[in-house]
Parts: sequence; C-alpha cells; structure tokens
Amino acid sequence: MPTLHVCPLSRLPDTVLATGARHLLTLVTVGMPVERPAAIPPENHARIGVSDIAAPQAGHVLPGEEHVAALLAFIRVWPRETPLVIHCYAGISRSPAAAYIAACALAPERDEGAIADALRAASPSATPNRLFVEIADRLLGRDGRMVAAIARIGRGADAFEGTPFVLALD
Repeated sequence: MPTLHVCPLSRLPDTVLATGARHLLTLVTVGMPVERPAAIPPENHARIGVSDIAAPQAGHVLPGEEHVAALLAFIRVWPRETPLVIHCYAGISRSPAAAYIAACALAPERDEGAIADALRAASPSATPNRLFVEIADRLLGRDGRMVAAIARIGRGADAFEGTPFVLALD
C-alpha cells in the first residue's frame, strides 16, 4: 500500500532512510538550500518554491494555482511502489497540506472528511495551509468539501516543528 510520509526539513535524511522512499516533494521558501538525500534520484525530486502564507506579503511567494498544479502533476506520476516523502521547513503547514491534497487527488472516491480526520490523528500539530487547500479543492472539483474538512479539524497543537507522520492512501 502506498504511503505519504511528512516531515520537517530537520528530519528529512532520517525519514528518507527509514522509509526507503525514492520520491521526494519539497515545499520551501524560494532560495532556501535543501540538500537532496542521495537515495532520491534527481528526476524523482520536485521542489516547489512557495512561502507559508495565505495572503500576499512583500518579499514572499504566495501559493498559486501553478504551485498546486505542479504538486498534482508530481504526485500523479509517482509510481507508488515506494513511499513518497513530503517535507517543508517545519512540517506543520505546507507539507501536511500537500499530503492532504495528494490523498484527495489519488483517492477521488475517498471522503474529504475522513482524510482530514486521518491527518489529524496522524499529526496533532498539522495545520494545513488554507490557501493551498482552497486552490486544490477548486482544481480537484471537490466543491468546497476539502476546505470544510480542514476547517473542521481546526488549527493543530502549537509546535516549533512537526513530528514526522504517515498518511495512508486507503
């Protein structure tokens, strides 16, 4: 069964090693240096340069449709033979949003609320980036159900960085 593994940047090498992942999705601020673990071939690594914001701020990159489209394109070509690791700087907002979006996209028959509940159970600190989820909801034709499900689980517990977690696709 394919799984999504979410972690902060500080836990990236350990998470890739522990999971045997061969695909990696990085969501970090433009210009932030991230060393790709050697186990991840360059062609299996997507990097999306976007800030963790939900409204425009000077000097930051607001998540847009092109960022979510790139995320969707990458997860759709992931062969699901080995786990996919998704990370951002803290593992609290961008990467949990990406994992939630990936689970909704790869399992279109699955209820958005059930996926959100699984996300909350896996990560008490996850607070998915609202704008990422709004854009994905529209692109995936989920009619506001993704947004409502994430709003229902609410803000996660306060944390400086998230603990790595797994989100299954079943």
